[in-house]
Amino acid sequence: MSIIEPIKPVKKARIGLYSVGLKAYWNQFEGLKERLILYGKFIESKLAEFGEVSNFGLVDDEVSARTAGEWMNARNVDIIFCHSATYVTSACVLPVHQICKAPVVILNLQPTPQMNYLKTTTGEWLAHCGACPVPEYTNAFNRAGIKYRIVNGLLGLDKTPVISVTEENTAERKEAIRAWKEIGEWARAATVKRTLQHSRFGFLGNNYSGMLDMYSDFTMAQAQMGIHVELLEMCDLDRSLKSVTPNEIKVKRELVMEFFEISGDSPSDRIAKKPTEEQMVWACKIAAAQEKMVKEYDLDALSYYYHGSMDNDYERIQSGFIVGHSLLTAAGIPCAGEGDLKTALAMKICDILGTGGSFSEIVAVDYDRETIILGHDGPFHISISNGKPILRGMGVYHGKRGSGVSVEANVVSGPVTTLGVSQTGDGKMKMIISEAEAIKAQILMIGNTQTHIRFNGSPDEYMDRWFMEAPTHHCSMSVGHNASLFSKTADLLGINKVIV
Repeated sequence: MSIIEPIKPVKKARIGLYSVGLKAYWNQFEGLKERLILYGKFIESKLAEFGEVSNFGLVDDEVSARTAGEWMNARNVDIIFCHSATYVTSACVLPVHQICKAPVVILNLQPTPQMNYLKTTTGEWLAHCGACPVPEYTNAFNRAGIKYRIVNGLLGLDKTPVISVTEENTAERKEAIRAWKEIGEWARAATVKRTLQHSRFGFLGNNYSGMLDMYSDFTMAQAQMGIHVELLEMCDLDRSLKSVTPNEIKVKRELVMEFFEISGDSPSDRIAKKPTEEQMVWACKIAAAQEKMVKEYDLDALSYYYHGSMDNDYERIQSGFIVGHSLLTAAGIPCAGEGDLKTALAMKICDILGTGGSFSEIVAVDYDRETIILGHDGPFHISISNGKPILRGMGVYHGKRGSGVSVEANVVSGPVTTLGVSQTGDGKMKMIISEAEAIKAQILMIGNTQTHIRFNGSPDEYMDRWFMEAPTHHCSMSVGHNASLFSKTADLLGINKVIV
């Protein structure tokens, strides 16, 4: 299935990098300085996959450390990688991070699996002793109140420098692969932080009345996640709706036909039928209006819900929400129903990281398969669908007023991770993370998204653990096992997290 073009690109992280070495070494050991700079350039080239890299080069005394800190501040970096290239005193490292407060990750990446013990000189050894000063850095950081993270492993060069007396082609070594997976996750997590700090979340309408876990403090969301919350009214969408042209409806209809399968009548549920022509046209018109509103307000995500009086025009508008919000979600503008701003955040985090992010809650437990069925009545992230999602015409939405077109789909089979964002009693946000497997199995034919998910342990054991974390009852479904990635994201955001 082709992918819908993102409406707004992700803001890549601004990545700071520097390597360390002791100035006293340069005149003593010919070629060592140039060799370490070469290693730093290699790291720079690898990091460039994840963001905009600013490589200061070598820090080799406390003066250059202060200069590096100011240099990083001037570039407004989101994260700094300190490459421990050889021994250096901690006095040459600490000032960088006292001046620039961006999160720091120490890279202890040895160039070779083992030294050539018969040929290694002191200068050669110094190119391999990056681990030696790391305890010195961490002790100084700890006493200075600076949080640090560490990645240990092999550098991962794909060819050996001429100066080396040891094989340094370690690109395929597990220690290099693991280290670069960790480094990549830190850089991607920094991309989440940067993107959220520049994001505008729309809040359209209100929360579903009585869902106390949905209610959240907009100032809290901005203070802890960096997002701006734009409060929207249904009349804002109605204004966009009035400007939709027949050609815009036609374009949306073509997009819907490309990405969805149109159902017949459900064999099991009398309120789930083949969408009528009127329902399809209305859903496509609403979808065009939704995109117009998103672009007018420069939104990066949306949470929404509207509850009006019977036969209210706005009530009819909200009945057409699900198709358009599924299209927006696939285009990088995650949409969360029932006014769930926190799950919109979870979905946005998943989307920034390229792992999907579909709106979900517990549907039921299948004790025979030992699965928990997760899903909702929409919206759905098309890019992680197991085949084309199905559109069904709904005579009535369960628990809500109105009727319209709904999405029936399940997530592609394989590893998945659920991400919930909740709010605790002390007003702090918390990320709740669970790795699992999506299982291909029969789902209900009632116009809802549903996927059988097998968590670690029995369904009851998992629910015991999850419920005790006081989650928001919705969560975001992502593809892949992403606990490590989500944990790093929580770390950089300064958000509490738990892996269930």
